[in-house]
Amino acid sequence: MKRVLVLVAIGIFCLQSYAQTASLKIEMVFVKGGTFLMGCTAEQGDDCESDEKPAHKVTLSDFYIGKYEVTQTQWKAIMDSNPSYFSGCENCPVEQVSWDDIQEFIKKLKAKTGLNYRLPTEAEWEYAASGGAQSRRYKYSGSNSMDGVAWYSGNSGDKTHPVGTKKANELGIYDMSGNVWEWCNDWFGDYSSNAQTNPKGPSSTSLRVVRGGSWYFYRQYVRVSLRVRCMLDGRGHDMGFRLARSVE
Repeated sequence: MKRVLVLVAIGIFCLQSYAQTASLKIEMVFVKGGTFLMGCTAEQGDDCESDEKPAHKVTLSDFYIGKYEVTQTQWKAIMDSNPSYFSGCENCPVEQVSWDDIQEFIKKLKAKTGLNYRLPTEAEWEYAASGGAQSRRYKYSGSNSMDGVAWYSGNSGDKTHPVGTKKANELGIYDMSGNVWEWCNDWFGDYSSNAQTNPKGPSSTSLRVVRGGSWYFYRQYVRVSLRVRCMLDGRGHDMGFRLARSVE
């Protein structure tokens, strides 16, 4: 009888472990490096802001980026909590997380998985959003028509939506336009006209970069080149993130 109870207990533990492992699965897309024009390019039309200029050449090495925004289920599997305002949607992106909150999440995720996850650099984010080496130079991530690829103020119903329910971009990545703003690793800084290789932004300022727009904002805010700055402790019910990894 004792042995039966032990086996049952082991079975329950294994099921719990499997469930936790499944919820931790971070699907990543390999992004082949290359050179692209970052910032205010022709397809952005007259919507460009001054901080998107000048457009400049950037060369990036290969990297991985999340196929989806990090979900509430994935956050809870690591942090045992759910800060999201729209908390009734397990497969919706986690939101109301600050840059600092995300660093704690990444630290714990690394400890559990042994993988060196991080936030994407701003250049990696824009390159992936615009389709990388397969880019068709769309205004939004995956299309010149935002309704097919983005949850924004015109179609969101004033809330987040499950990740991956709009069309993917050229690289098979979802929601890089709309749904929630996505934190990048960089401090915010002005662009230079000089060509750069694997840029990481300024060494320090008072603000970090967020990208991609959200369910709350209009069409001009979900463009691939749009940049927004935010305090490290900034939290909002339209602010989330996706992960990246270097090729090691």
